[in-house]
Amino acid sequence: MSETTTPDRPGAMTPAVAAAFDAFPPPARDRLLDLRRLIIAAADETDGVGPLTEALKWGEPAYLTEATKSGSTIRLGWKPSSPNHAAVYVNCKTTLAQTFRILFADEFTFEGERALLVDLRKPLPEAALTVCFATALTYHRAKRKPPLP
Repeated sequence: MSETTTPDRPGAMTPAVAAAFDAFPPPARDRLLDLRRLIIAAADETDGVGPLTEALKWGEPAYLTEATKSGSTIRLGWKPSSPNHAAVYVNCKTTLAQTFRILFADEFTFEGERALLVDLRKPLPEAALTVCFATALTYHRAKRKPPLP
């Protein structure tokens, strides 16, 4: 089940996605909802992203650019093994985690080639996250070569 989230419907959430957010403990849920807000805003403010699809992947909220195919999926999660962090997952077969690590080594903790971890106890680094989200949402577009004249 998926829901297309557009600038005129930024709060629209399917019951399944809402239930996934509700299943997170309160501090993590609040931070994950903040991350959701930033993803939707980045999609709205980044040229070429188009409508964003919100769905569940592996039971966790995920954000896809199905209409334009401009980007790579962003998934949000939280694990009891890392209770003080919200996770932003990206496809491990992309260079996204490596790029984020180069750009924001001092802002985040990283988990392999698939996740950046956002500390629940610190202020949200909105500017850095916005860059990460815009980069992920345009990942495939950035890889495409311009047409020859």
